[in-house]
Amino acid sequence: MSVRRLALASLCAAISLASAAHAAPNPYSHLVVFGDSLSDSGQFPDLNGPLGSSLRFTNRVGPTYQPGSGEPVGPTSVMLLGGRLGFSSQELGPSTSLINSILGLPEGNNWAVGGYRTDQILASITEENGSVVATNGLTLRSRDGYLVDLANRGERLDANALFYLTGGGNDFLQGVVTSPATAQAAANQLAASASALQQAGARYIMVWLLPDIGLTPALSGTAQQAGASQLSTVFNNQLVSQLSTIDAQIIPLNVPRLLSEVLANPAPYGLAANQNLTATCFDECTQQNATYGIDSANPDPTQLLYNDRVHPTITGQRLIADYGYSILTAPWELTLLPEMAYGSLTAHQGQLYSQWLSDRNHWQAVGTWNSFVSPGGLSQDFDGQSSSVSGDGKGYSLDLGGSYRLNDSWRVGVAAGVYKQDLEVGAADSRYDLRSYFATAFAQYQQNHWWADLALTGGRLDYNDLKRTFALGSAERSEKGDTNGHLWALSGRLGFDLAQPQSAWHLSPFISADYARITVDSYSEKSNRATALNVDDQKRRSRRLGAGLQGQFELTTRTQVFAEVAREKEFEDGTQDLTMSQVDLPGLSYTLQGYTPSDRLDRASVGISQQLTDDVVLRASYSYRKSREDDVQQSVGLGVSWQW
Repeated sequence: MSVRRLALASLCAAISLASAAHAAPNPYSHLVVFGDSLSDSGQFPDLNGPLGSSLRFTNRVGPTYQPGSGEPVGPTSVMLLGGRLGFSSQELGPSTSLINSILGLPEGNNWAVGGYRTDQILASITEENGSVVATNGLTLRSRDGYLVDLANRGERLDANALFYLTGGGNDFLQGVVTSPATAQAAANQLAASASALQQAGARYIMVWLLPDIGLTPALSGTAQQAGASQLSTVFNNQLVSQLSTIDAQIIPLNVPRLLSEVLANPAPYGLAANQNLTATCFDECTQQNATYGIDSANPDPTQLLYNDRVHPTITGQRLIADYGYSILTAPWELTLLPEMAYGSLTAHQGQLYSQWLSDRNHWQAVGTWNSFVSPGGLSQDFDGQSSSVSGDGKGYSLDLGGSYRLNDSWRVGVAAGVYKQDLEVGAADSRYDLRSYFATAFAQYQQNHWWADLALTGGRLDYNDLKRTFALGSAERSEKGDTNGHLWALSGRLGFDLAQPQSAWHLSPFISADYARITVDSYSEKSNRATALNVDDQKRRSRRLGAGLQGQFELTTRTQVFAEVAREKEFEDGTQDLTMSQVDLPGLSYTLQGYTPSDRLDRASVGISQQLTDDVVLRASYSYRKSREDDVQQSVGLGVSWQW
């Protein structure tokens, strides 16, 4: 068996397990599917497969691919998508399966049935006995439609579920769609299915646009191709128009656009570049592919887009699944952009805190300046959440500034910081780059045992290389963009030194209050491909109260060590939402969940300072910040300050 075929068999076997390992992140409680054969996960028995197996409308897993070989049929795209989201094979299974009924197996959440027209899809949601699985006029099994079934069991629709909807192809193939008017009517029926779910409480609904029926082996190259393609466009235009009126997060999948992009350059996606991929198929169509078809000398459905007259092979299924997953995962990555800025801000503030702590009780003389310069490094590690991916960020910085002592109790100053940070996140290692520019004005007070710091910071953000990368079949695709942003922050601390001012040691409990507001401007990814996104503004606020302890100890008259520990409570800890739309479908915007800030932060820092001359001090510091959710930020700094 070839490596390609072995990988395919392993993939399909994994989907068929009784349960799947939970994949993080996944903010959706369930995946509920409605539609036709493009989504059917096995409503019909597979009479030519292993005992008790179900039929799906794609190729068998190989190596022979023949009916009766004992090889099961591979998963459809929605099953692959659900597997990546961590849903079990039971939940991804069929809703109205005869086999499940006979064997006493639990029902799945996939209500799609091969052969359904748009009116039947709507009935499977809204009508009594609306879910019917029949073949050749024989009903194998029926049950109430989804919403009726919920009501009968005294349950309500789960608003946190992701609903998935395909349909329209059978309206063409069964002769219902014959004109623009009938194409629009069929589109209205499919949109009505989404509307019925929304009226019952659904918030997240992913909807396919209909693939170009004229570019399938059923019609490609025939006299009907042009007309079918035109009516497919009419159907999709009407569907988009109707979906835009539904008050839900409608997530469109522009499958026809995606397939046209793949067909324009098929080789990177694992498809044969020298074959007619729209007029030929692997099996059961007028023109079986002579090179890779099931009866050829080297049968290989992974090289072809279509398994039969209208259904994709496992390669096509995977492409569509990856496409849907790339959209769902985008906010899990992009909502980390404000967190990058927040990390640079807190690192800048941390360098100032270390400088101030090193200076505590050692201010310059009244009427003189104390200046400093401090290069440093920064790392951020984000732990995965239910709606955010894990990631690692690294960067470097330069802070500089100075203070002027007004009198015995007060000094004021200014500081500036330049930060460069790169963040790598997600399974395909998306990379995001940020340059931050900060300006801070501060005032400090110390008198007897009391001390206080107050700082106001403004910043400009330059995201000049945003590269979102994701799998697309056997290839990877990147969508790139640039944007800007800004922030401002206010920080205050009040402490009491337990020691006398001239003591060799100092220990100060303190309280702190911080506020920050970060804005990342909207932008569009630069291509016009099906996967490119328009990304709306992001606003991140932070309100924190904290308490801590800081200390100093003079090892010698010229050397001291200093340290600080604190715990902070974050009051702006709600999940960050992101509003997006696809560049090629700007009229359908949707808001999905992203990063959730922690409600608690622990931080610690330690440093050492060495007085080189009467006027020059060298300082080194390290700080560590950790959230309740195990996000970690670390920074180091090496500074020199001088009085003049």
